[in-house]
Amino acid sequence: MMRVRRILETALDCDDLPRTAAFYTSLLDVAPMLDSERLVAIDAGEGTVLLLFQRGAAGDLETPGGIIPGHDSGGPGHLAFAIDRQALADWESRLGTLGIAIESRVTWERGGVSLYFRDPDNRSVEIVTPGIWPCY
Repeated sequence: MMRVRRILETALDCDDLPRTAAFYTSLLDVAPMLDSERLVAIDAGEGTVLLLFQRGAAGDLETPGGIIPGHDSGGPGHLAFAIDRQALADWESRLGTLGIAIESRVTWERGGVSLYFRDPDNRSVEIVTPGIWPCY
């Protein structure tokens, strides 16, 4: 049976693209792979890409290889970053160092732990250890 290997890209609309890009590049301690007025692409680990679009700028885009359909996503949403269990305390410390308030901490039935906080566009962001889903 064919299976999806992973989510490759996650796209988020941002009210202030430079502000949100600075938040995620600081949080993940990475430099953008692509940085434009329309889009910032960030390496989100293990072959995944976080695409940050200036709200309203993610319409159809003609490229030499074809047209990329527009994909505005609307208002606040949610994303989660998978981390190793032993890194949880380091991430909690990093959030504090960056002045990012932890909104909630959840210990899951399977043993995983989630830290929830908000990004500059009021999205729910989660840092999570294994033990939240049967597949993770």
